[in-house]
Amino acid sequence: MLHVVFFARVKEQLDCASLELAWDDTLTTVDAVQQLLCARDGGRWGEVLGESNIIRAVNQTVVAGDAGVQDNDEVAFFPPVTGG
Repeated sequence: MLHVVFFARVKEQLDCASLELAWDDTLTTVDAVQQLLCARDGGRWGEVLGESNIIRAVNQTVVAGDAGVQDNDEVAFFPPVTGG
């Protein structure tokens, strides 16, 4: 099982804070998880998660899309953070 969490604007736009995905051997990278999620709700999720500046993390470490995921990992999606 993968625990997927969404933060800030991403959470608000999807109206979803978290979800569980059954892990299988097709979900071996962050990109694969993201592609699966982008197809949800008739592609509406793709509009949010398909943005080029979405930040992704596995087990609270920011990663690139080709990073591996394993059963029981946490995968997070959030917008870029700015400070001031």
